[in-house]
Amino acid sequence: MKIQNNGFLSLEQLQDQYLNQNRQVKNDVSKNSVLSFQDILSQKTIKPEISEVKFSKHAANRLADRNIELSKEQVERLNLGMARAGAKGINESLVIVDSLAFIVNVPNQTVITAMDQTDSDENVFTNIDGAVII
Repeated sequence: MKIQNNGFLSLEQLQDQYLNQNRQVKNDVSKNSVLSFQDILSQKTIKPEISEVKFSKHAANRLADRNIELSKEQVERLNLGMARAGAKGINESLVIVDSLAFIVNVPNQTVITAMDQTDSDENVFTNIDGAVII
């Protein structure tokens, strides 16, 4: 093979560059393809991690105004409710934890508003497309 020093690659150099690159990719693929069926099944069935819910400014103000303090266990259940709503394809969900009601924007993982059910006279919730009771 004749190497040229004019800044351009010869056809042989290009062939070697691209052919060797393809061989390396094939070798890498064959190394990765030794996963067992169980490994692949485990990867596909692992439950997604439950994300931590965020509170909008409005929701944080509502909680403070109504003297509502959430325990760690209630926040975990709220996260679980949000994850269940997301798994069902719900976008705006009512999540009820104990006597607390939360409107959650599931795609953004954000609590939009919160209230104690005893504070609501009518117990009517609008602009939701699903509900989760935890």
